[in-house]
Amino acid sequence: MLLLSKEDIKKVFTMKDAIEADKKAFQLVVEGKCDSPIRTNIQAPKYDGSFLFMPAYVEEMDAASLKIVNIFPHNIDNGIPSSPAQVLLIDGTNGLVQSVMDGTYVTQLRTGAASGAAFDLLAKKDCRIGALIGTGGQAATQLEAMLAVRNLEEVRVYDLNYERTQEFAARMQEELKEYGAKIVAAKSSDEAIDNADLLITVTPSSKPVFDGAKVKKGATVSCVGAYQPHMQEMDPVILTRASKIYFDSEEAVLSESGDILIPLGDGTITKEDFTGDLGDVIRGKIVGRENDEEIIVFETVGVATQDLIAAKAIYDKAVEAGIGTHWN
Repeated sequence: MLLLSKEDIKKVFTMKDAIEADKKAFQLVVEGKCDSPIRTNIQAPKYDGSFLFMPAYVEEMDAASLKIVNIFPHNIDNGIPSSPAQVLLIDGTNGLVQSVMDGTYVTQLRTGAASGAAFDLLAKKDCRIGALIGTGGQAATQLEAMLAVRNLEEVRVYDLNYERTQEFAARMQEELKEYGAKIVAAKSSDEAIDNADLLITVTPSSKPVFDGAKVKKGATVSCVGAYQPHMQEMDPVILTRASKIYFDSEEAVLSESGDILIPLGDGTITKEDFTGDLGDVIRGKIVGRENDEEIIVFETVGVATQDLIAAKAIYDKAVEAGIGTHWN
């Protein structure tokens, strides 16, 4: 069995690799080639936390996986990851665990890559300004994902804690300097989204974190954080302005995300407003962006297929490069 740390993974797997892996995963989902039951979610209300178990199996790849990811949002206040996790990669021919890898980093990569895949497929070609709301454990890879697919001049970051936002922006400016974008801390959500071509929200909020009326025409919005029915980062106004609404998996979103369930329940939108899954855009089954004026919304809650495809690609690259620690 191969043990792979975050540093091991970084040596062999880039954000662009993760985006391509997510595209493959989203296609497998719509083709029905992955058996990935809706995640098991066990609540830990004492700590506002939850334990999530996400299995997946792709027969044609002879590969299975299980991700254990635990969401504890208050961890950020103690300087530890808010979503600690492990991914087990399993040989589909004999059931043996081939690898245990840092699931926190795999989650960060594949979750960021979902936004990256959506922007790559759906955003205008000419994007200059990005906005990121949230600076938690998933934020860094979300930021890198938008930079990886569009040549942005500036990304504005906003969080409720301005001091933390400044620290995050300064750290990202250094870590992602090769992309050449200016990373700045915004003092308000309005300031962050002003004239932004790309917008990502990645918070555990139960109320909207931006003003949907102030999002510019032509923007592409990816909402990432609302993985439970009571969570709602997205201002429903943006859904009424959007030309198209896409999902990583409509089934998963409709079982979990308050961003869509709440406005669906109160009649702000109906299922007729949905465009479809990103995998069907990749397959050419449904249309993507048709002009530079359209506002496009992408809602992602994550599917276990992403973890499996990313883990398999990471494992194969690590074996080829001789990276990792063997545990016999």
